[in-house]
Amino acid sequence: MKNKKLVHLTIILVICFVIAITFLAGIPLQQTIVFEPNHSNQKLAFIPIKDEKQFKIKYTHSIHLSDVIESYHITPRQLIRQVELEYEDFSIGMPSNAEEGETFEQKSGKYYIRNMKRIFPYFYLRIGQVRANHRVIYKNTEYTLSHSIKPGTSVKVEIRKLTLLEQWKGVNILESL
Repeated sequence: MKNKKLVHLTIILVICFVIAITFLAGIPLQQTIVFEPNHSNQKLAFIPIKDEKQFKIKYTHSIHLSDVIESYHITPRQLIRQVELEYEDFSIGMPSNAEEGETFEQKSGKYYIRNMKRIFPYFYLRIGQVRANHRVIYKNTEYTLSHSIKPGTSVKVEIRKLTLLEQWKGVNILESL
């Protein structure tokens, strides 16, 4: 009789444990910068964020072959605010001046547009296949996106909380070095 009660109690505890784990795996807990592939079944890539609320996207411009750096801040409402653009050449595709409220500066052979207040809920990025070599800079470390995301893939970049299950299924960019 005691063994039967012990077996039933064990089964109930196991079921409760499985339900609790399943429930916890579905709760969005970790705030991240998400790189989610569009029109693809590839895994999403992400950067878990804690205190640092800034990141940069760096790439090599396809025409003038010099680096472009876009700097972003994460707002308290989980939006992405572009704050600066740095580049070396006025060639095709690069701005020649700042917009209203922004500042334009030339310093040490580079051009800067600062004080940008362009806010996005998300933006799209196509990971370069040939020259672009897209990188994300987080906490002063560069991570090559093609190490985590197949070149040529279009991704949606957004700030979002991921569940434990989504993190487990995805690729943590910070661990891809």
